Amino acid sequence: MILTPLKTIEAHRQSGIWGRVTLDALFRKTAAAHPERLALCDPDEAAGGFREVPRRLTYAEADAEISRLAAFFAAVGLKHDNVIGLQSAGTVDAVIALLAALRAGLVVAPLPLHWRQKNVLEALTRAGAKALVAGESFGGRSIGLEARDTAADLFALRFVFGLGRDVADGLMEVEQILTELPDDIEPAPTRRDQNAADHVATLTWTRSTSGEPLPIARSHNQWVACGLMPYLELSLPQAPSFLLPYALTGMAGIGAGLVPWLLSGGTLHLHHPGSLRRLAAHADAEEADIVLCPGALVPALDRRIERPDCRIVPVWQAHSPAPAPHASNRELVDLHVADEFAMVARTREGSALPRPLPSGRMGSPSAAPQAPALLEIAIDTEVSPATLKVRGAMVPDSAWPACKVRMPTDKAGFVDTLLPLRQTESGITGFGIPGQMAPGVGSLPTLDALYAAFPGIREAAAFLVEDGILGARLYAAMVPQKGLLFDVEGFYAYLEAEHAGLAEMPHRVLPVAALPRNAAGKVDREALATRAGFGHSQVA
Repeated sequence: MILTPLKTIEAHRQSGIWGRVTLDALFRKTAAAHPERLALCDPDEAAGGFREVPRRLTYAEADAEISRLAAFFAAVGLKHDNVIGLQSAGTVDAVIALLAALRAGLVVAPLPLHWRQKNVLEALTRAGAKALVAGESFGGRSIGLEARDTAADLFALRFVFGLGRDVADGLMEVEQILTELPDDIEPAPTRRDQNAADHVATLTWTRSTSGEPLPIARSHNQWVACGLMPYLELSLPQAPSFLLPYALTGMAGIGAGLVPWLLSGGTLHLHHPGSLRRLAAHADAEEADIVLCPGALVPALDRRIERPDCRIVPVWQAHSPAPAPHASNRELVDLHVADEFAMVARTREGSALPRPLPSGRMGSPSAAPQAPALLEIAIDTEVSPATLKVRGAMVPDSAWPACKVRMPTDKAGFVDTLLPLRQTESGITGFGIPGQMAPGVGSLPTLDALYAAFPGIREAAAFLVEDGILGARLYAAMVPQKGLLFDVEGFYAYLEAEHAGLAEMPHRVLPVAALPRNAAGKVDREALATRAGFGHSQVA
């Protein structure tokens, strides 16, 4: 399915940024040229891996699995442009499933790991999904069991597949499928009508102004333009080694991890974040050339990685904490992620803080005066605070038809991300306001009142914690009335009955005896984040 207007396609093609190469074609190119090169690696147990024996596949081995699974998707009746959901932590199996779906001409809808069954059901319904791939149990939850229950509630969902060895009953085991497929299975059909690179590859997720999940459709060409931003800015060596602690659910995991790996033909090491010590040890053990890390955690990671030639990419997502000065002997390339709409990579060039971003055309590498313009930034000054507007080769420009929600685009073709801007005289220093929620969601004090209205609760507080996968997660601290126990299931049922939006549902709930407060008597949300076990001091 091609959603981009023909005029826009021709403009990007004439600029040389868009072409005829799909994400799958990038993988095939390396697989043909370097079949024995190491392509994909699971984390081992010391790095939080699921398997006793982590999977490590060459390009030839991965290519064979991708082809067989793509053929199976086609054989069971999944057709070009059908949507297939994918909810999984970063594993070799998840990457294989994603690339196999793309090879079969499907549209992949990666789902955030923290989404519960209700969220997944709502998103898949809005996307019109026909199938779902569920990963291993993660964070104490069985993603497979939740996927099975989702299928029971969504009649249009025809297939539910399970990844890994911990597959719930009732799911089709991908590993068993690959083992039992006949060698002569017919390959998945390829597109022969229009340029395959212009077709939609994925649906990633943001929120509408009313708080509902909003699918953002992005084509292969748009993803390649995203990946070119960090790829060119980093001036990557031949066949680099990437360490990726982000799930393949959005701009950080796909745009800054998966696509640069495909462009460079290197090795992708998956990592499940738990502590910076473990991340640093994993980087040293695999001799990683590039490591992605939430920006606020970079100073601590920088001290722990022993290899001096390992480069760190600080990832600054919407509503990340404001950067603190940090002088490093390494070359840092800051990545500013504007929700699911765009991202900007800029080399720090010896400064202790990320370089401010100017408005206007953004090329990569930024030091080259004639660098390809991958993005254009504008500022909407008619609102207060001013918000970020973007357009260009990486920016999605059309809504997903099944969703029937209009993209917020002005007459000049700029998409308004609705992200407030932090600015100085030198330029833009960040997207979103630290400590506040995203557009379409009430402020943290507003959520405090919503949570505290649950029967049996004396007071409550919403707070954000840094997360290696998502950048930030919403938590709730609840103080029960004396003598009462907190009912977690009842609390979530209450929020649903109150029609709380997707982003207002806390990832976890922390029962506490009292809320910590600062000298001014206000709730100390940083202390709550530390108590939850994810504060900087604990993660470091």
